[in-house]
Amino acid sequence: MRTAALDPDEPGRAYADNLKALALECLDEMKAEETIAIDLAGKTSLADTMIIASGRSQRHVGSIADKIIQEMKNRGFGNARVEGLPACDWVLIDAGDVLVHIFRPEVRGFYNLEKMWGADRPLGVALG
Repeated sequence: MRTAALDPDEPGRAYADNLKALALECLDEMKAEETIAIDLAGKTSLADTMIIASGRSQRHVGSIADKIIQEMKNRGFGNARVEGLPACDWVLIDAGDVLVHIFRPEVRGFYNLEKMWGADRPLGVALG
């Protein structure tokens, strides 16, 4: 499935929905684990969606992040702000409407963002 980039100034949720679909597609393609998407609309002005996923190792976390960043550029979503890429214990991709957090499992447990945002952590079930 290919999502087309839309003008970020376009009214409605189409742009954010396409960005979310792109991130979820990349996470699935790269075999990320325990992927969840948390709807933040109306809860915060940070973003509309927060996606949290795990990679099996630092190398896997970095590869997943690289794939998402590259696909965002290729599909016209521009350059997202990225943090944590050099160490790859965790990586945050801030694409404005969508935040993507990729963690090694033990680091994900330490930060426990699901609890902070009131979402249940999946039991090995990935979104896709």
